[in-house]
Amino acid sequence: MTRAALFDVDGTLADTNHLHVVTWWEAFRQAGHEVPTHDIHHAIGLGSADLIAHLLGDDHDPDEVESLSDAHSTLYGTYFDRLLALSGARELLHTLHSRGWRIVLATSAGGPELKALRRAIDADDVIAGIASADDVEQGKPAPDPVHRALEIAGCEAGDAVFVGDTVWDMRAGTRAGVHTVALLSGGIPRADLVEAGAAEVYGGPAELLAELDGSVVERMEHRT
Repeated sequence: MTRAALFDVDGTLADTNHLHVVTWWEAFRQAGHEVPTHDIHHAIGLGSADLIAHLLGDDHDPDEVESLSDAHSTLYGTYFDRLLALSGARELLHTLHSRGWRIVLATSAGGPELKALRRAIDADDVIAGIASADDVEQGKPAPDPVHRALEIAGCEAGDAVFVGDTVWDMRAGTRAGVHTVALLSGGIPRADLVEAGAAEVYGGPAELLAELDGSVVERMEHRT
């Protein structure tokens, strides 16, 4: 039986959410928009176009999407050589791989950003593949990224667990029919994650690693 552990990246494996908040805030400010950082934080996890629509409203100027996205990418790119994995992230992926799980990343990052994230996580030797925003028509909270990750893993939804840190991750995983695990490392409240569909919640990768035995991971391993 093929079992897959699907992972979001920002806020789940890499400590980047607040960097995204600051750089989006500055991109909006430069364009003349006053968007509270609290609102930006809760939109992290959406693809750029969806994040902009979510924060500026459906009646926003569509011509701004590219310029705002480019501004954010330029600002965030200044951190590429300093990105850090969250504590326990690399060890968690390696441990799951050693237990027979196929590891696939599901992320809206791509290009140089994804390269920088993979360098920070330092676990390419156990990552079977990556489902990026370029691979799907709709990003999270649509289930498309999770469906694509399942295709890469060669796994059925019932044999996969999706680990993320935002309500968008949990909604995508729930809609795709996989087991959902949320981490608090992205800064989203536990109650919001549970309401969005999280079956289990842990503090971060290190806590999930420490509690693998007793988690949904162990229960799936012992299914017949």
